[in-house]
Amino acid sequence: MSSKPNWSHYEQALPEGTMVSSNALDDAEKGIYDNTSTLPVLATPPPAHIVDEKKALEAGVSTTDSGTVTPPSPAPAAPPPGPPVKKAPKPKPSKWILFQLWFNTYRKFFTFVTLLNLSGIILSALGRFPYAENHLGALVLGNLLMAVMMRNELFLRFLYLISIYGLRSWAPVCIKLAVTSILQHVGGIHSGCALSGAAWLVYKIVDIVKHRAVQHSSVIATGIITNVAVFISVMSAFPWIRNNYHNTFERHHRFIGWLGIAATWVFVITGNSYDFKTGEWRPEAQSLISVQELWFAVFITVFVLIPWVTLREVPVEVEIPSPKVAILKFKRGMQQGLLGRISRTSIMEYHAFGIISEGRKSGCHYMICGVQGDFTRNLVADPPKTVWTRELKFAGVGHASAMFKRGIRICTGTGIGAALSTCIQSPNWFLIWIGSDQEKTFGPTITSLIYNNIPPERMILWDSKKRGGRPDSVKLLKEVWHSFGAEVIFITSNRQGNDEMMQGCREAGLHAFGTLWDF
Repeated sequence: MSSKPNWSHYEQALPEGTMVSSNALDDAEKGIYDNTSTLPVLATPPPAHIVDEKKALEAGVSTTDSGTVTPPSPAPAAPPPGPPVKKAPKPKPSKWILFQLWFNTYRKFFTFVTLLNLSGIILSALGRFPYAENHLGALVLGNLLMAVMMRNELFLRFLYLISIYGLRSWAPVCIKLAVTSILQHVGGIHSGCALSGAAWLVYKIVDIVKHRAVQHSSVIATGIITNVAVFISVMSAFPWIRNNYHNTFERHHRFIGWLGIAATWVFVITGNSYDFKTGEWRPEAQSLISVQELWFAVFITVFVLIPWVTLREVPVEVEIPSPKVAILKFKRGMQQGLLGRISRTSIMEYHAFGIISEGRKSGCHYMICGVQGDFTRNLVADPPKTVWTRELKFAGVGHASAMFKRGIRICTGTGIGAALSTCIQSPNWFLIWIGSDQEKTFGPTITSLIYNNIPPERMILWDSKKRGGRPDSVKLLKEVWHSFGAEVIFITSNRQGNDEMMQGCREAGLHAFGTLWDF
């Protein structure tokens, strides 16, 4: 038997290859999680009956709805040729389903946070919000602190930790789905709080300028600098700028944001050290330490610094199986569902990729970098020996898969990089991978990881080149959902594929979480 794998779920797994093992763990990861694969391994139901209709027709057989093959019947006389039959167009989803998918938890969070803060600004302007009159700075910095926390690696890992270990053994599926949706869409809180903090800051500066006769000029100047820096940082993160001009977004959001933090410190210290009633500076430190604004500024600074403290330049091996893909290999194993940010420089142009690993005790992990922009194109043209990365990894929504008893991970193309670890490390997850000529495109490393760790009854590898096109992904999901007994589906695909599957799953009543593009 040839050791070369066939990219189909009908074939048996490859003979076991050489497995790399190591007990090496990094300090940045120790103690944050234990192995999450402690759920009981459920008995695998009969696999979905997926029949290649083209081959069945060529062999002269037919199939029933249950997948049973019936003997061929005598061929009738061929009818006279007629006009070609057009395929019926797929029915469009209802407007209600489209609205539900559009007004998701992200937008709900964003709407709630911004309306709540807008109400506070209006009440303050009307003189009906006494707290705001005395603590405008606290409202500014409280919103900015929440915005920073919602994008902090350590804080998000903590949220996933308490959610996974707190819910997976007892909570009903509806609660797990709600918590997973919250974890996936906390970016709505980030965006809402950032925009609201900028709005409160504008309101505070207007208030200072109105009372400029009793304010020191340094307080006014630092307030204006802070306002401009925060405004530029927030505006640079708008989706159109972030998606089309990534480096512009990164420079302004990061470096102007850091300038805003520095200006905030000066603004807080000068604003609370100057007594506008007496027109004198208060030298005692006690009055400064007791103010809320100072502690908000402290925690903002701490949460911004935490990821950068774990920054390291690490060795990397680059495998280029095809001009479309670079496979990066790093030392030490990882838990499933994590993403890593890498760059060729220490502080610029970081890009996030899904992490593939056989587990915490494995000696290595991988990233699949599809060639799309300048950064990934240079990985193929000029493979690096080392890259910069944050050792504390970011938790993606796939990390929440440890909460569920059984699920489906469907992906297309390079989305396998974010999906594969879940199915490797958990025997209760089913892998569906749709792509073109996957073996040739992604090479032997990814091939071996799949066939050495996932049995054929737990995967469908659909090669659209060999099968003559893409499958009806929603139909495929429905069949696997019922035969495998899944509770949830995680989707990693491009925007078109993601929308198609999310709409189909919502219409069919399947619980699915798709790829999220921050809005």
